[in-house]
Amino acid sequence: MKKKAAKTSTPKRRIYSAGGQQHLPGKLVRSEGDPPSGDSAVDEAYDALGVSYYFFREVFDRDSIDGRGIPLEAVVHYGRQYPNAFWNGRQMIFGDGDDRIFQRLTIVPDVAAKQFANGVVSTSSSLVWWQQTGALMNALAVIFAVLSKQHAHRQRASEADWVLGRGIFLSNVRGVGIASVAEPGTAYDDWLGFGPDPQPSHMSNYKKTTEDSGGVHINSGIPCKAFYLTSVALGGFAWERAGRIWYNALCDRSLKRDAQFTDFARLTLRHAQKLFGRDALEVRAARYGWEYVGVLKRS
Repeated sequence: MKKKAAKTSTPKRRIYSAGGQQHLPGKLVRSEGDPPSGDSAVDEAYDALGVSYYFFREVFDRDSIDGRGIPLEAVVHYGRQYPNAFWNGRQMIFGDGDDRIFQRLTIVPDVAAKQFANGVVSTSSSLVWWQQTGALMNALAVIFAVLSKQHAHRQRASEADWVLGRGIFLSNVRGVGIASVAEPGTAYDDWLGFGPDPQPSHMSNYKKTTEDSGGVHINSGIPCKAFYLTSVALGGFAWERAGRIWYNALCDRSLKRDAQFTDFARLTLRHAQKLFGRDALEVRAARYGWEYVGVLKRS
């Protein structure tokens, strides 16, 4: 488990600009406590990292990405018409969009939350970014990103839209966001851009592929759906019970570097029992979620 965060801990944000280049780290343009810069991407990134930081601190008592207060470094204006965002192991990188499908990648806070959560997942475990293990990593980051958004808006599981990246597409794109945790495979259907959302929501439709690092972004819809079903079955705020179970399972040192969906599912059941009792509703809800998507066999 990571070191507990001090109740008075604060983020240490550093926002850099790559100025349309791909040279890192870029030029430091705003640091913690500085006033707004007037550059929308800079200020959006600064604010979004604060939202993510306080979510993990207040809900999981975690101090920053690594649990030890690492500075939060983000780079904006990366490349020219770069339509993506990523975590490189030290910094969160954001492009300005491509004027065809994506707006600038800082425009919705949960996209930044996804990169923050990528860092949390990679520093909390030894999971590898490949095939089913990588899909589990991506799913966990998506889950914590949408929980960050729900926490910021104080939304209950039944009230939230469960969409990652709502508002990231340009108006001509047919889609609501990057991914739907509630209904994988329905986030977009845009034949002018990148086609239909390929995510399955059940193991019977698991995609075996060598592309996308073995389907890490595609097959992540399955564990995402399991978490959604667990959360709505429990009701209330999803981060309080389902989120705590999933977070504790992620931080469990017994989680293998090549863990499959079934391995993580069983770990969530174990932590649900530890937190709430062997026959608790939380245990039954988690089992229901994993059984519904075909990861665990129905008992």
